[in-house]
Amino acid sequence: MGEAMDFQWVENKSHVCYEEMGGFATSNFCGMKDDCQGMVLPLFLEITWSKQLRAALYFIGLLYSFMGISIVSDMFMSAIEKITAKTKQIHLASSGEDGPDVIEVPVWNGTVANLTLMALGSSAPEIMLATIGIIGNNFEAEALGPSTIVGSAAFNLLAISAVCISGIPDGETRKIAQFPVFCITALFSILAYVWLVLVLVVISKDLIEIWEAVLTFLFFPLLVIIAYAADKGWLNVLFCQDPAKLTNKQQQIELGNVQTGESEGMLGNKEYFRGGKLDRDALVGFIKEIKKNTKLSDEDAAVIAASKVVDSQPKSRMWYRIGATRNMTGGRKIQPTLKMNDKLKEVYDAINDDSEMPNIEYPDSDAAKSIIEFHASSAAVMESIGTFKVLICRHGKLTSTVRVRVETIDGSANEGEDYQAVNEVLTFEPHETEKEIGVTIVDDNQWEPDEEFFLKLALVSGEDASDLKLGRTSIMEITILNDDEPGTFQFEKRGHLVKESCGNAVLSVVRQNGADGDVTIKWRTIDKTAISGKDYTGGEGEIEFKHGETQRDIKIPIIDDMEYEKDENFEIELHDINNGAKLGKITRTAITITNDDEFNSVMSKLMLMTNANVDEMRVHNETWAQQFKDAMVVNGGDIENASFGDYVMHLLTFGFKLIFSIIPPAGMGGGWPCFFVSLSMIGLLVIVVGDLAGIFGCLVGLEDEITAITFVALGTSLPDTFASKAAAVNEKSADNAIGNVTGSNSVNVFMGLGIPWMIASIYHAIYNPDVGFKVDAGALVFSVLLYTVCAILGLGLILVRRFVPFFGSSELGGPKAGKYASSAFLLLLWISYIVFSSLQTYGVITSPL
Repeated sequence: MGEAMDFQWVENKSHVCYEEMGGFATSNFCGMKDDCQGMVLPLFLEITWSKQLRAALYFIGLLYSFMGISIVSDMFMSAIEKITAKTKQIHLASSGEDGPDVIEVPVWNGTVANLTLMALGSSAPEIMLATIGIIGNNFEAEALGPSTIVGSAAFNLLAISAVCISGIPDGETRKIAQFPVFCITALFSILAYVWLVLVLVVISKDLIEIWEAVLTFLFFPLLVIIAYAADKGWLNVLFCQDPAKLTNKQQQIELGNVQTGESEGMLGNKEYFRGGKLDRDALVGFIKEIKKNTKLSDEDAAVIAASKVVDSQPKSRMWYRIGATRNMTGGRKIQPTLKMNDKLKEVYDAINDDSEMPNIEYPDSDAAKSIIEFHASSAAVMESIGTFKVLICRHGKLTSTVRVRVETIDGSANEGEDYQAVNEVLTFEPHETEKEIGVTIVDDNQWEPDEEFFLKLALVSGEDASDLKLGRTSIMEITILNDDEPGTFQFEKRGHLVKESCGNAVLSVVRQNGADGDVTIKWRTIDKTAISGKDYTGGEGEIEFKHGETQRDIKIPIIDDMEYEKDENFEIELHDINNGAKLGKITRTAITITNDDEFNSVMSKLMLMTNANVDEMRVHNETWAQQFKDAMVVNGGDIENASFGDYVMHLLTFGFKLIFSIIPPAGMGGGWPCFFVSLSMIGLLVIVVGDLAGIFGCLVGLEDEITAITFVALGTSLPDTFASKAAAVNEKSADNAIGNVTGSNSVNVFMGLGIPWMIASIYHAIYNPDVGFKVDAGALVFSVLLYTVCAILGLGLILVRRFVPFFGSSELGGPKAGKYASSAFLLLLWISYIVFSSLQTYGVITSPL
């Protein structure tokens, strides 16, 4: 028997070997290593695995890493939102005696914020990929980063614009409000890629000199300065606009966050939450308006108010990007409509859209259940009546079958001696609203004083009562009389005291000295200091007493105008009685609506609930506790509104969420700590993304250029697609949907190539001055040329749409034929870009340069 053999894999720079060692015999089995290597991956020896398995694992890893990029970018953009949302107070002279008006204006100019921090927020992965790619490649040029920048630009301009154009609801349009700024950024987005061709082919072919790299980067501040001038209106004369006339957007930037042109629908175009600021007076006015036309509970009113506050806040492209990312990953939602049930959404849409202020049928707290009660709270019958009928009514939910028990309870009248006991179960079929039950009185032919007993409604024990609720009149008093007069009728009391928030004033009319026959009494309200229609809902009406009934109620709705007022009063009078009955002494009663002591507590409660709802829709977190809670719980803790997809995506991304929770919250330190730490995290994750993409492409035979313009570009730009679509539908203009795309594409080149080129060219000037920083034009120049042609055609279409009625004279939406034809054309350009770039990369076609 020979000695046991030891086996091991070993590797060197060029080979992987399987060594078999034992005794004095050694034999080596070696093979060439493949070129599928990255900066940090693979972490261990994978060459022995099948290529198909490795490709599948790297593809899954690439997709998963895109989720991580989205989540950490969400935090990065939350920091940017916090930084750019900083405001300062400006005091304006007031004509009144209350002192100067104070308004808040943003510190950051909107255009500057869009082209600097916000553009960096959406483009950070591509910029970091290009920068780290060159550093990790020993300061030599690589294909993945630059190609990703061009591929993302193509997808953003062509594919996302196509989605936004066709995504607008039929019959609606969206125009770019800041047209001069759009023209400037569109021009720079073309010049940026023309400059790349000049640098790589004309000025110094296949070589990037320091001055070229520096100038590439300096185009970025130049763009910001010119766009700022256009934003301020200084260049309006170049665009045939009145230089003295500011656009709505410019007015917003200068004088604070004013949402102009936004219809408040039911609210009569009133602006309650200017700039998204919540204050007590605005909340009182808003709640008062919506409660005139809806039966909203305080809780639902607080949700509606919070949603209106959030909708009144100015939205940036970052806000929509953050919302899209959280929708994709099962995170805490920031869009108001995602926090509402379907019925509440219907009410909210009506509030925003319907200028006629319709009455909205919104169910109150009782509408989800069947309510069963007696028709009257008391009745009187003659001892000789025998069996008489008692009416039981049902209202509320009528679609289900419900059962209720009716039983008698002794009073001064005793079961068996004065009446026959009742213990029955009544069944109400769907849409059945009334039932009668017979009650038998025992006639003993002996004189007795008036006696009474009671009927009681009860839930059937052992049955599910989730659809059933007993009403206010669930106990009825039965009085056994010894006469047959119809009786006299009067109010139970001369005066009633009610609070403004009570809902209804309930006034009892009693029947005495007889209860024979049906009697109808008319009533009417009389204004005093309280006015019908303003303080209460009055008028005229009738109240009907059935045979034997001795008490009925009149309900007068009290209008809660949510304003502090003095006590007010009105009266109700009984008149015109029939069937021989008489009116008693108290035919008028006074109702005093008191100063509501609960007003302040109610408003404080509404303020707390509204603030809580606004806080649930916050963009960023203020503390680590909030951040870890959002990471640990699906939908940020709003489990009630979490969908199955939210649970799946939360489970898949839980690891990323937990890891990135260590980043300082955006509410800390004005957002700057979060900004720098999350940017560093993006850089670390981009290293992994670059390796995953490169190795995957290597394993399946894709060149880095093709992997970049397809998988990587789509993976980094997909959240932008959903964000732009949401902005297109919800905004009144097209600026946040496509207006910022051209600016981001310009920044991608100026920073995404300018920064790494500066680093590499300076490095080579120091350590390799004879050779310099070489960049092979090759496929990159062809891709840039092809994109430039597609971009000119795409931007040309967008400009034509603005001025041609066939397209609705707007960049987005319009007639069906025009918008779908535009989307198809843009998608065809994007597909053509992908196809021709791929053909050139593989040598099927050649570059003209």
